[in-house]
Amino acid sequence: MKIIIAGAGAVGTHLAQLLSRDNQDTVVIDESQEKTDALTDSGNYDLMTINMAPSSIATQKSAGVQKADLFIAVTPDEARNITCCMLAHTLGAKKTVARVDNAEYVQPQYAEIFHRMGIDSLIYPEVLAAQEILEGLKHSWVRQYWEFHDGALIMMGIKLREGARIYDVPLRELCPPDAPYHIVTIKRDDQTIIPGGNDVLRLGDIAYFVTTRRCTSLIRELVGKEDYPDVNRVMIMGGGRISVQLARMKPDWLSMKIVERSEERCYQLNELLEDDEIVVIHGDGRDTGTLVDEGIRKFQAFAALTPETETNILACLAAKRLGVRKTVALVENMDYVNMAEKLDIGTIINKKVIAASHIHQMMLDADVTSMKSLTIANADVAEFVALEGSLITKSAIRDMRLPKGVAFGGLIRQGIGVPINGNSHIQAGDSVVVFATEGGIKKIDYLFRQPTGAISSIIDRLK
Repeated sequence: MKIIIAGAGAVGTHLAQLLSRDNQDTVVIDESQEKTDALTDSGNYDLMTINMAPSSIATQKSAGVQKADLFIAVTPDEARNITCCMLAHTLGAKKTVARVDNAEYVQPQYAEIFHRMGIDSLIYPEVLAAQEILEGLKHSWVRQYWEFHDGALIMMGIKLREGARIYDVPLRELCPPDAPYHIVTIKRDDQTIIPGGNDVLRLGDIAYFVTTRRCTSLIRELVGKEDYPDVNRVMIMGGGRISVQLARMKPDWLSMKIVERSEERCYQLNELLEDDEIVVIHGDGRDTGTLVDEGIRKFQAFAALTPETETNILACLAAKRLGVRKTVALVENMDYVNMAEKLDIGTIINKKVIAASHIHQMMLDADVTSMKSLTIANADVAEFVALEGSLITKSAIRDMRLPKGVAFGGLIRQGIGVPINGNSHIQAGDSVVVFATEGGIKKIDYLFRQPTGAISSIIDRLK
C-alpha cells in the first residue's frame, strides 16, 4: 500500500515506524526538518520524507497522493488536518483519516457529514484513551477490557497473582472444546505468546481471555480476584484533555477528584466541568503528602494522566504504596511501556498505540469492524466479518493452515457470542475475533474477503 502521513509529531512518527516495519510504501510530510531528520537519521525505517506544507496541493502531488491508498493527517492543527484530507480526497487518495480535537466531530451521527467532505474516518486519541480508562475503572480486577458487539463477546487481559487457581495446567485441559472461555494470548516477561494446547500459565503472566458476559464471574473466580473492590471513587493527577474527556463520560455512580498543578487550569476545569461529583483541587499530585491530605486512602482507583511519563509512573507507585488497588498510568514514551509493566503499575495507556490501532483497521482489505493493539503485548486483536464465499467459510478451523502467531478467540452469530475451538465452522455473516502477533492480522485478512483472483482458485481446489 502507498500511505502518506501529514505530520511528524508523536502520533505520526509512531505510525511511520510501524508502517515501515510492515514494508508499506510510506511518505511523511512535515515542515520541520528536525522532525523528519529524527525519522531518517536512525536508518531503521524505510520511508520517504518531504519538508513542505502538507496542506499545499503541490506538496501532496509531489508525495504521490494521486496513487495513495491511505492519507493520514495527524498534525497538531485540527483544521489543517481536515483541509489536508479534503484536498487528498479530491486529488485521488482512496481513503483519508484526520486527527481532531473536538469530541463532537467523532459522534456517530456526524460521520456522514465528514464522509461527504472526503474524510473517511476521524480519530480523537484523547477520547479513545478516556474510553479505555473508563472500561478499566468499571472492571477493577482487569488490566485491559474490550467488548465486541455490545458485550456478546468480551476480551479481558488479567495479571495472574498468587490467588489464581489455573497455574501449571496445560491449556488443552484448562480450555477444553466445551469451555465457555478461551485463552488467546499470554504476555510473559518480554515475550508475547499465542499459546497452544501444551502451554501453561505461570505466576506473573498476563493472560488474555475471550468469553461471554455471563461468564466473567467464573473467570474472576479462576484468577482469584474476588477481593478486588469495585471502583466508585477515582483520583486523577493532571487536568489535561484526557482527564476532561473522562470527566465528561463519567457515569453517575463514579465520583472524581482532579489534582492539577496549574491554578489557571483549575479555573478552566471548573468552568468546563459542571458536576457535583467532580472536585478540582489545585495541588501537586507528585507530592505524597498532597495525596494523603486529599484522602487518597479512601479512593479505590488512581489515574496519573500528566504529559510526563516518568511522573505518572512514580505517582502510581506512590498510590499503590498508599493502598490504592487500581492504578492507571498514561505512558507516552514507548521505551517505558515494558518498564512500567515490570514495575506492576497497573493499566497502561498510550495514545499513539490507540491511534495506530484505528488506522491499521483501515489498511485491511477485509471487512473489519474494530481493531485494537494490546499495548503491553506485541499483539493485535481484530473483529472480522466473514463474507459470502470467503475462504474462512470453507472448512472447520482445525483444517485451516493459519500462519504462526494467529489465534481465533470467538465468533458472534446472530448477536450471540461463543468461544471458538477447532471444531468450529465459520459461516458467512459471522463476526470473528482474531488475535495475532505483530503483522499477523494483515496476513490473514484474505481469508475473510470475497474471493477474487488467486483466492478464488484456492477455493475451487477446496471444493
